[in-house]
Amino acid sequence: MANKSHFNKGHLAINSQRKNGISHSSYVDISDQDIKETIHAVFIEDAVKALKSIPDNTIQLVLIDPPYNLDLDYWDNFENYLEWAKLWLDEIYRILSPSGNCVIFGGFQYQDLKKGDLLEILHYTRHSTKLRFVNLIIWYYKNGISAHRFFANRHEEAVWLSKTKKYYFDLDSVRIPYDKDTKKLYKKDKRLNPETVDKGKNPTNVWEISRLNGNSKERVGHPTQKPVEIIRRFVRGLSYPGSIVLDFFAGSGTTGRVCIEEGRNSILVDNDPLLKEYLKLHLKQIDGKFFIKPYSIIQGEDMKTVIEQMSDMLSDKKGNSVKLEKVVAL
Repeated sequence: MANKSHFNKGHLAINSQRKNGISHSSYVDISDQDIKETIHAVFIEDAVKALKSIPDNTIQLVLIDPPYNLDLDYWDNFENYLEWAKLWLDEIYRILSPSGNCVIFGGFQYQDLKKGDLLEILHYTRHSTKLRFVNLIIWYYKNGISAHRFFANRHEEAVWLSKTKKYYFDLDSVRIPYDKDTKKLYKKDKRLNPETVDKGKNPTNVWEISRLNGNSKERVGHPTQKPVEIIRRFVRGLSYPGSIVLDFFAGSGTTGRVCIEEGRNSILVDNDPLLKEYLKLHLKQIDGKFFIKPYSIIQGEDMKTVIEQMSDMLSDKKGNSVKLEKVVAL
């Protein structure tokens, strides 16, 4: 049985325009940007406090893996989870740029009002905010714990929301290459565009990416650390070079590392001072295969100044560096 996307007139129109080389009205042109340097700001403070200091319409991508009241540590305990979550969910729409996106990791483990899960968050955003639902991403992995009272879990979810219909999305940056034989076979199919075949396939909304084992080289010590590659796919697909990515539950600092590698500016917020130590370890792991642009890591600056300087760098077509007074070595 076909799903509703097969009958979506908007999707059909976009596909038709692409085949004829016509850009859809939602296309965001970033071709004139030449980013020479990126800025990465670290704030050790409460997420809600930090959000309230962010100017309107300034963040391209909010990428978060929030606590869910599972008592994993001191930062994962709330009297009423949803009442707390509303405080930061209500700020996201305001701070996103018109082409902005938001990704929230989570799962479906609802037990009571004290606990939290992605189902509660999605319900609230749909009924009580202006955020638009775009996709539910299923992160599938083969390794996990066994179970005897239910089917063993082998996936987590991430919800993709946008501020407007004109959200930024770069599918080509996250396509998965076909193997040689498949590519040869598909190019014989007259129904398929050879150029698209060369680019690779849409990764779909089910992503098979392994979880981090206890002895993984990526590990920096945080209990809920996400793999670099799942963060990278969101950063590449939903933000553009030089734009601002915000993670206000920064945890292990993975988002900051990926933004350095991918040429995005980042703002990392967490109330745990260990964020700085985790980020140090990430910086030591940065892969030599990336052509890393010069970057600055800053602390002690106020939020508005940080965002102004990031925005100045993006609007400067020559990519000139912006001098920062409080550049620090973590």
